[in-house]
Amino acid sequence: MNKIGGLHHLAIATADMKSQIEFFTDKLGMELVALYWMHGVANTWHGFLRLNDESSIAFVHNGEIGKIPVNLGQTHAGNPGANCAKGTMQHLAFKVADDAELMAMRDRLRSKGVPVVGPKDHGFCTSIYFAGPENLSLELSYSTAAINAEAWIDPEVVAIAGISADELARYKSSSDYTNQGGDVRQPDASAPGPHMTNYPDGLYTKSSPPQMKPCWPRRKINRPWLFEFAPCCAAPFSGAGSGLSGSRSLRRLPGRLL
Repeated sequence: MNKIGGLHHLAIATADMKSQIEFFTDKLGMELVALYWMHGVANTWHGFLRLNDESSIAFVHNGEIGKIPVNLGQTHAGNPGANCAKGTMQHLAFKVADDAELMAMRDRLRSKGVPVVGPKDHGFCTSIYFAGPENLSLELSYSTAAINAEAWIDPEVVAIAGISADELARYKSSSDYTNQGGDVRQPDASAPGPHMTNYPDGLYTKSSPPQMKPCWPRRKINRPWLFEFAPCCAAPFSGAGSGLSGSRSLRRLPGRLL
């Protein structure tokens, strides 16, 4: 049984936090609800733009991100029909309520100088397409009903993907899981994974067995902004090469969140 209730936030790397905030607030009408030093990550900001009370689009920024080369067709697709590297986000679609809202958003974008393609009727949704800063490929869509799996799972594509009949039945109705109350131990680095990557050599292997530590200091902080020592969110972010020292990091914390 699916217990994932929706998107909490999708985090996108940016070399220009202000430009992303400007675009998503001015062009799309979102609201900035958080902008702070990212917990447990040295010299990095985290920004959140509100979709609704439960979901946000987030951005991650530090001075090194802008130095990473951008190669269209590899790091970014650039449009919703182009390729990019496996595991990367090809395009991002936001939900609107209906056709009237879709057309209103198209007008808003075009009135602010953003070219928009569509609408395109896909059968189970109708969409428009446009670009965001730093080669983001974006879409707005609405649906009038839930997707009907019997109509939209194509047997030809299922066969090409190497999915058997038994696998397809399992994918369409995932098995339930008995809650263990948070007592399941962290798998070690030899577990099948997938595993997080791109840590300094040896750090993930060394740090993976411990459980996650709390992000916040236990004592209350009354001033809105100040520097405090606090436990790192995850053990792999401490140690050599991370810019942090030991199991505690020096970072700026928002007192209002404590």
